[in-house]
Amino acid sequence: MSVRFQGRISRQGLPGFTLIELMIVVAIVGILSAIAIPAYRDYTIRSQIAEGINIAAGAKTAVAEYYQQFGAFPADNTTAAVAPALGIRGTYVTSVTVNGADISVLYGNEAHGWISGQTIVLTAADQTGSVTWTCASGGVIQDKHLPTACE
Repeated sequence: MSVRFQGRISRQGLPGFTLIELMIVVAIVGILSAIAIPAYRDYTIRSQIAEGINIAAGAKTAVAEYYQQFGAFPADNTTAAVAPALGIRGTYVTSVTVNGADISVLYGNEAHGWISGQTIVLTAADQTGSVTWTCASGGVIQDKHLPTACE
């Protein structure tokens, strides 16, 4: 025995989303994207800058040791006994250059376009026998992208 449906199927009984409901979901996704994408970009740039500060740590140690031993800051990478400037590289760092009390970290390679070609300078200072470091970007890199050590 077979049963045949004899009648019209009503649209009200079918499950699904209305156009308004779908538009609300699209609007919510758009709002979340508008907030998340810039925040993620800032996070990415900040982590790329942090890589440069970390790569410069070896040069910072070498400069501080040189200063402790000779009472002056080294003139260049060779005097500081570190690799040549272009030999100190990273995923986002093109070079690390020692110039007296300054260590310049140049960003390039795969760095975000906002920091590619920009430099952060770490400057050593004698603080009663010990070396302390300050960090500056020359105002080109936005403060919100600088690591805590540079703010």
